[in-house]
Amino acid sequence: MALPKKPEILAPAGSWAALRAALDAGADAVYFGARGLNMRARADNFSPASFPRIARICRDAGRRCYLALNTIIYQPEIANVQRVLQRARDAGVDAVIAWDFAVIAAARRLGMRVHVSTQMSVANAESLLWLHRCLGARRFVLARECTLADVRRIRRDLRERIGKRSAAIEIEVFAHGAMCVSLSGRCFMSELQYGSSANRGACCQPCRREYEVSSVDGTAAFRIGRGYVMSPRDLCTLPFIDTLMEAGVDSLKIEGRSRSADYAATVVGSYRRAVDFYCARRGRRHFRGEFEALKRAETARLERVYHRGFSSGFYMGRPVADWADGPGSRSSVRRDYVGRVVKHYPRAGVSEIMVESTAFRRGDTLVIEGPATGVIEQVAESMEIQHERAEVARKGQAIALKTARPARKNDRVYVLRARAMKGQ
Repeated sequence: MALPKKPEILAPAGSWAALRAALDAGADAVYFGARGLNMRARADNFSPASFPRIARICRDAGRRCYLALNTIIYQPEIANVQRVLQRARDAGVDAVIAWDFAVIAAARRLGMRVHVSTQMSVANAESLLWLHRCLGARRFVLARECTLADVRRIRRDLRERIGKRSAAIEIEVFAHGAMCVSLSGRCFMSELQYGSSANRGACCQPCRREYEVSSVDGTAAFRIGRGYVMSPRDLCTLPFIDTLMEAGVDSLKIEGRSRSADYAATVVGSYRRAVDFYCARRGRRHFRGEFEALKRAETARLERVYHRGFSSGFYMGRPVADWADGPGSRSSVRRDYVGRVVKHYPRAGVSEIMVESTAFRRGDTLVIEGPATGVIEQVAESMEIQHERAEVARKGQAIALKTARPARKNDRVYVLRARAMKGQ
């Protein structure tokens, strides 16, 4: 089998820290939202005034950036959409991710490249070709319910119908992150219950809770099912990333603009190492055994950051029935807030940290996170208090810590702790 094209790794940037962390971890491109007009309203997001800086950071790193403008658009917002798109084009943003026809039309009038969002539920070559011919769309984020067989069929059908021209049409798929019990984004449960629309990126996630059915007189109550039956586990394709690449995808999308910079750094890093190893070593002696070992190690690494348990989604077929078994994260470690960086001394490579909450010891793993720093994860080895070697840093103390990279004032510091799992 011919070696597949090396796919783009597309990372979420819900904040300046996540943007930097994703690029440092090896993302080929990032996608970010404009405030009020994207499917992650609770992420920090960015104002149009920030677009030139985002584009410049990505361009200087040799990467790409895409604006996610992928909510439904109401009539009073049309003029603002056009202004936002104009600012994005002038800033040098590489593409806009959209599914509302008003956004697509406005972007095309400005000559912007359009990536059709998964919200449009493209799941066959016929729809894809129509949107490509009539709207000029170049990339399609396939419907999440597509199986691996569906992805292969779509790519094969494109080659059969338009030959070499099919290479100009890109297929993007979700590789990692949260899954929705409803057709992604098109759920009215949050809107009906709280007046907060999932279609506007403001979902309150009532589906992530456990529910009971009770009798009117209160004499009987039953929990629904053996778990959180409206809360799917997170998608994780790392165990079969090679099969996904061989299906003919051009971009692997990581969900998570509402998650931490540490999440972006860890997930991007794991997929980066797996994709690079596969593309560089495939066909060599001992490749299969080494690659399987790498995938196991990187999957274990992914378990350290926020997730609801892992699932293969619909890629292996339907039905799936991979429901979460509890609320919140199933990560194997938790992040406890320590404090903040007061000052960094570049000549000594030392950061002064004010411990405001959780104490930590020499040998603990720390995470330092900030808008310009991204994420630094390291073991606390060289620690001093008032120029004396220290074993423990307690609340209220200022600690001098040797850091692997320069930290910056007001960067937040966390200590990683093993999370007690069910049954332990």
